Amino acid sequence: MATSKTSASTRAVAHDTGGTPSSAVSSGITPGAHIADPAPLGLGAFALTTFVLSCVNAGWVPDTVEPVVFGLALAYGGLGQLLAGMWEFTKGNTFGATAFSSFGAFWISFWWLTGHTDLSGAGADAAKGIGVYLLAWGIFTAYMTVAATRVSGAVLVVFVLLTITFLLLAWGEFAGSAGIHKTGGYVGLLTALAAWYASFAGVTAFAFKRPVLPTGAR
Repeated sequence: MATSKTSASTRAVAHDTGGTPSSAVSSGITPGAHIADPAPLGLGAFALTTFVLSCVNAGWVPDTVEPVVFGLALAYGGLGQLLAGMWEFTKGNTFGATAFSSFGAFWISFWWLTGHTDLSGAGADAAKGIGVYLLAWGIFTAYMTVAATRVSGAVLVVFVLLTITFLLLAWGEFAGSAGIHKTGGYVGLLTALAAWYASFAGVTAFAFKRPVLPTGAR
């Protein structure tokens, strides 16, 4: 019973302080303050994986080398971003947690879809299924873009370009158009460069103890 009363007391204090445990309140420590900023990792993981895949989509390298992306999609774009998302939860950043966790899951699902899913039985309808998959991610990215307007100009550019990339790739699948698909690849390359810029800005700001590159913080 003593344990039950203690737990109830802790929950009551946490509720009164906006969910922050009493120990953190008394010490003046912000939850997650001991954790480094995970955003540069998440953005870098997203950028590199997107860049390599977009080189294939844009036709810079042949489709036969697409499996090169699979390891990146699982380890860096997938698990790397998923970890960044979990650390953003710890720091209390709902936007970062939702974005990195979701896109980490996207890359893991991409790894499974492209390397372990047999769509041969779907015939021509396989492209429709992939189109819906890409369209759904485009819709998610679009509403995250609205929230990104309150983060920074650099992050907003990433989300705007990524939304366009998903929609173009989805359109290319529905229309069966290699040209539209290739255009989506080129926009994907721009998306990767924008994400690398935002990641670089975060890393250098920490290393030099001051902002080095402008990000248009809101």
